[in-house]
Amino acid sequence: LGAAGFNNEFGRPVLCGYFRTFEQQVAGVQGPEWRGYHKPIMVAGGLGNVREDHVHKGQLEPGSLLVVLGGAALEIGLGGGAASSSCTRQGQEALDFASVQRANPEMERRCQQVIDRCWQLGKDNPIRFIHDVGAGGLSNALPELVHDGGLGGQLELRQIPCDDPGMSPLAIWCNESQERYVLAIKPADKTRFEEICHRERCPFAVVGEAVAQSHLQVTDAHHNDRPVDMPLEVLLGKPPRMHRTACHLEVKAPAFDCQTLELGEALERVLRLPAVADKGFLITIGDRSVTGQVVRDQMVGPWQVPVADCGVTASGFQATTGEAMAMGERAPVALLDAAASGRLAVGEAITNIAAARIERLADVRLSANWMAAVDHPGEEARLFDTVKAVAMDLCPALGICIPVGKDSLSMQTRWQTEEGEQQVTAPLSLVISAFAPVVDHRQCITPMLRSDQGASELLLIDLGRARHRMGASALSQVYGVTGDTPPDLDNPADLARFFQAIQTLLARDLLLAYHDRSDGGLMVTLLEMAFAGHSGLDLDLSRLVDQRTQLLPALFNEELGAVIQIRQSDRDAVMACLADCGLKEIVHTLGCPTADGHIRLAFGGETLLDGPRLAWHRIWSETSYRMRLARDNAITAEQEFGNLDDDKDPGLHALVSESHALASAAPLVTTGARPRVAILREQGVNGHQEMAAAFDHAGFEAVDVHMTDLAAGRHDLKDFRVMAVCGGFSYGDVLGAGQGWARSILFNARLREAFAAFFARPDTLTLGVCNGCQMLSAVRELIPGTEHWPRFEPNLSGQFEARLAMVEIPHSRSVLLQSMAGSRIPVAVAHGEGQVAFADSNAMESLESTGQLALFYTDHYGRRTERYPFNPNGSQDGLTGLCSADGRVTIMMPHPERVFQGWQHSFAPQGLTDDAPWQQLFRNARQWVGSIA
Repeated sequence: LGAAGFNNEFGRPVLCGYFRTFEQQVAGVQGPEWRGYHKPIMVAGGLGNVREDHVHKGQLEPGSLLVVLGGAALEIGLGGGAASSSCTRQGQEALDFASVQRANPEMERRCQQVIDRCWQLGKDNPIRFIHDVGAGGLSNALPELVHDGGLGGQLELRQIPCDDPGMSPLAIWCNESQERYVLAIKPADKTRFEEICHRERCPFAVVGEAVAQSHLQVTDAHHNDRPVDMPLEVLLGKPPRMHRTACHLEVKAPAFDCQTLELGEALERVLRLPAVADKGFLITIGDRSVTGQVVRDQMVGPWQVPVADCGVTASGFQATTGEAMAMGERAPVALLDAAASGRLAVGEAITNIAAARIERLADVRLSANWMAAVDHPGEEARLFDTVKAVAMDLCPALGICIPVGKDSLSMQTRWQTEEGEQQVTAPLSLVISAFAPVVDHRQCITPMLRSDQGASELLLIDLGRARHRMGASALSQVYGVTGDTPPDLDNPADLARFFQAIQTLLARDLLLAYHDRSDGGLMVTLLEMAFAGHSGLDLDLSRLVDQRTQLLPALFNEELGAVIQIRQSDRDAVMACLADCGLKEIVHTLGCPTADGHIRLAFGGETLLDGPRLAWHRIWSETSYRMRLARDNAITAEQEFGNLDDDKDPGLHALVSESHALASAAPLVTTGARPRVAILREQGVNGHQEMAAAFDHAGFEAVDVHMTDLAAGRHDLKDFRVMAVCGGFSYGDVLGAGQGWARSILFNARLREAFAAFFARPDTLTLGVCNGCQMLSAVRELIPGTEHWPRFEPNLSGQFEARLAMVEIPHSRSVLLQSMAGSRIPVAVAHGEGQVAFADSNAMESLESTGQLALFYTDHYGRRTERYPFNPNGSQDGLTGLCSADGRVTIMMPHPERVFQGWQHSFAPQGLTDDAPWQQLFRNARQWVGSIA
């Protein structure tokens, strides 16, 4: 919850991840030992674009001002590496507390806004050098900043912003408070930089300047001394090379014989394992649509099943190029063969990212997160073997590199009980994140089985070459053993040829669906594809194995590979492509999808499995349901789980009314004029870029207007006809949704007058979305004809809800929705407080009589609903949008600006390719402004 909350407030989409639980008693060097995770391990990272002129730092000159940007110092992180790399519960308790980091996403957001405003100035960018503040705090960041510029620094300790006046000089200098950057600017740029910081309400301080001599001096005006005064060569010089001795300690693990297991029971156990099961409980609490540039998130198909192989984003709102990211991880395998676990992690990341359209394997870049308990007997040698296998052997053989990574050596936990000391040691864990540029994001593919392309069939591409090794598999884990021989990537050339074959098939539009084989093996891969497509399966394993005793190893091994769905009419072309890539002998025909919703598995004419897909889907989703039941509102958890029983559910769709279709077909205003729209934001707002893009696409000139601009007079609402109030977390929502933003207007005489005058003008339009919707509702006393508007309370589920939901647009007075009445279309939802609450029990009836109810959630049958998650916030009758009595002000909780183009939908119903139905809202604004100009 904390991780999702930080990411949501900061305003970045959460598109990838993994979830593994592991705790098992295994054979160790000194006898049986517990291996697994006694504390959560999280990987945070992402993908960004860097302009070519920002790749290298500029020239740093003596006299350059040294600046600390962001939050103030606190006694945080002083344990540093000494604490983070030691076994938990070793050392002093005070050190543990001092090592805890804080989380301030709103401050991080403000820092990012300052940095964005600076680099967007191009050649006038005031930032010459920049460095994030991480390990070691300012004691590391500031010396490195000046040293990278070939200079030294002279600093005053008491200029550093500090929220704890009792901190010692050491604590001020060395604390690791996050959400800070250090940077260098020219003295001539100081005024401009200050203006940007003040505009974004971002704290900063000039703490010193760069000097020509390579020397670091830190003075302390309070004690009138110099706590740091030394040559930088001494501080940052190369330390002596560390020498360590590691020993290989072999452990013999017993074999795992799965041949006698009952298939149905084995499958049920595996589907419940958290590493395999539905992870919706993690995914729906994280915003996946923010930025409006997300092409592919975890949710797949009309029924939004979380089985995507990779995340894909677009390079721009009008671009067809993009970026892909995926992950790979096989930690349990390290208990048997650490090097194999590393190779599999890389291999899985590549088989995952292959679902995106990438020009060549060499375009893929990797980030490696290494985690190990090196003081545990034998683990240091395993770590060495794995690093060598991945970095010196596998990646060079594949032609890819690992330009960035991170490590943690605190992978062991000890605690005391009445029975004595307990200990759990994590397996060596390598988590690989893969990133690559995408040639055409429209050619990316999902695991959803297609039923609209005629007769099709399913093929397995088995990179394990029928070895069927079962060690450390999900199946072995659910039976409490590890086995002796794990999967491996034996031939890197196979993986490279596989990647190229998939890309060729994607480019030629020969694939209908794709899903890699990973945790749970082939059977789970096939079922997840069926879940996403609400399809049945008719499978015959006699084409895959010769003997029935080989069935379970074939179905549950976790060797690398993938399943593809192809048209039967394309079979010859597909097989020719796979043969050209040297893969023909490892391709197996499995069977075909069916429309009856049954899963049938046969071998040699004997039916081994035959049952409804729904039954297996419920088992797969029950883990997520149980997590929600414990964490969220039990009513909403039960409703969502119960929805699985409806096999006739038509799923997400787009039903566009005749008036909507006619309006969409009409030409845009062609006068050439681009009316200015104020894209209004406050600190913490993160949805302004996609809002600007939507209005720009409809013929407006979007102007970035911060509330500080209005307060300072840099912008005036008199100069605008249209105002868009954007979504996000203004003031961190600490006073409630939109309340802080609203009060900054209501309690400021100048702003109150300006907003009241804007709303009173008959030639203005206003759109409020999400946080902007909440804010406008809270200032309804300034908006004529809104006295019955509701306030917005926390969602009924008790959680932030990130969904693609269906809404109905009824006939209302809303100018922005006028031509769209009667349509039923999907829309992005991302909010934590969206439940309408009326002060008067008759308010909704009054609003309906005056045509002010503008938007309702519906189920997939088109019925207004309060059922979760079709109605993600629990609002009465599904209400989620309203307008003023004259229709000029429209507010809504969903985000139409994030789905104004077809590719922005997690699932795009047929026909949503270029402009999506929501683009009409913005076109209506343009046409209305033009009609009364």
